[in-house]
Order: sequence, then structure tokens, then C-alpha cells
Amino acid sequence: MRAFRLAVPASDLDRSRAFYERVLGIAADDTVPTRLYFHCGDLIVALVDGSTAPALQPLPDHLYFATEELERVLERAVGAGASITSPIEVRPWGERSFYCTDPDGHPLCFVDDTTLFLGHGAEWS
Repeated sequence: MRAFRLAVPASDLDRSRAFYERVLGIAADDTVPTRLYFHCGDLIVALVDGSTAPALQPLPDHLYFATEELERVLERAVGAGASITSPIEVRPWGERSFYCTDPDGHPLCFVDDTTLFLGHGAEWS
């Protein structure tokens, strides 16, 4: 079993498209008119048109992305208007990462690919 797609509601698909294309550095797949697909390795992040929802709620927890260019992603996130909630730091569990929010307030985390914590044998646990 594997996860292959995660749906994220967006109040304005054009605004979210510009944000995610800039931050992720990849073009959206706009095959479906009410969705934008971002192919992130084995997982597709699908921005779903939430403009008709009565009140769009941010995701309850962070959406995590691994990258080999953490500093450049931070620069792109700032340039795209992300609200940076925590700068690049090494976390107690060993990941080097930064946290921000997208235009709809969805919490995001970008992690240095060489420092991923995958849950097994944490020294701090």
C-alpha cells in the first residue's frame, strides 16, 4: 500500500498555482479543470477548487516536502509571499527545516533531504 495523492483545498486556484509553482519549482498539471496536480515524486499534491466551500479551513497539520535545495526554496517561499513561521533550523529530531504557510493558511514544512526523520530509532525518543 502507498499514498499517491493528497487533496488540498484552495480558495483561489490561480493564486495557489502561482504560489506552488514558484515555491516547488515545478509546473502544475492542469489536466482537470477544477484541480491542479503537482507531481512530487511518488505523491501528487492536488490543489482542489475550494472557492465554493462555505469556509475553507487550513489543513490540521503540516504538509512536508523534502528538498535538496532548502535555502533556495526558502528564498522562493519568501518571494511567493509565504508567511515564514520558523526559519531554517536543525530540529531536536535531527531534521534541518523551515516552516511556513501558503496563501490559504495551510501549514507547510520544507526539510533538507539529507536530514529526513522517518520515525525509526530516534535518539530523542
